[in-house]
Amino acid sequence: MNITRKIQTLCRKAEHLCLPALEMKTSTISCAVSDLLIMELLKAPKFSDKSRLEPYGYKVYSQNDEDGIINEIFNRVGTTNKTFVEFGAYDGLENNTTYLLMQGWRGLWIDGDKNKMKRMLKTYDRAIQHKQLMAECAFITKDNIDNLIGKHINGEIDMLSIDIDGNDYWVWQNIKSIQPRVVVVEYNAKFPPPYHWKMEYDEHYWWDGTDKMGMSLQAATDLGEELGYQLVGTNICGVNAFFVRKDVVNKQLVASFPLPATAEHLFNPARYFLNINRGHSAKHFLG
Repeated sequence: MNITRKIQTLCRKAEHLCLPALEMKTSTISCAVSDLLIMELLKAPKFSDKSRLEPYGYKVYSQNDEDGIINEIFNRVGTTNKTFVEFGAYDGLENNTTYLLMQGWRGLWIDGDKNKMKRMLKTYDRAIQHKQLMAECAFITKDNIDNLIGKHINGEIDMLSIDIDGNDYWVWQNIKSIQPRVVVVEYNAKFPPPYHWKMEYDEHYWWDGTDKMGMSLQAATDLGEELGYQLVGTNICGVNAFFVRKDVVNKQLVASFPLPATAEHLFNPARYFLNINRGHSAKHFLG
């Protein structure tokens, strides 16, 4: 049965549900359709390369499938101190490091939204009390980011996640206090490789819902090269790019990641229609 017929079958089943049941099942049906689409996408010949990261994706607390990809990267490169830094971390219920926190990692979350930070502090009170988690409420700029991180964490860490929907390029470029082994950063999939595009720096910028945000994958890859990182993959939704520090990659005895490590080879276009609550719920902390 091809993907169109599978989706039609799901829709026919939905038509036979009463209205209240249909409302309850809408999310389940959407998840099923999303899963089918992803399964079809992963049948493309390029994904038969076992070094590619997309087939390993799944969601626990991440926005999309980032949790699974992050897990697979660390399966390949190992960990050192299991320390992370993430900004913006939202309210801690949907980001790239909550699942790591649940697995015993420690780290720092930074977000500029006071209401989200208030919810975060309440939800993760126990982790904060035990100094497993540090939280900082601050509006991030390229000039303050290094001090915001450096007063809490310095030196080598295992992972940095960057998601501020705007000045991501300029902020990443100005981080010196930590040396992450793995970096996860959003890219703007509207601009495919080899187009090098980055948002003009605007210190006061809040994302306005337009495509004026972040950087193209080519710009992210070029900056990664400048900072000593190799692009190792992107997720199937075309939202996040994953980088590993080159000295970490070079320690591997076999080619652990896909080659060539170029934006053209590893680009996924924007598939934001897959951005739904797949997998485990992101609404309840199980701490």
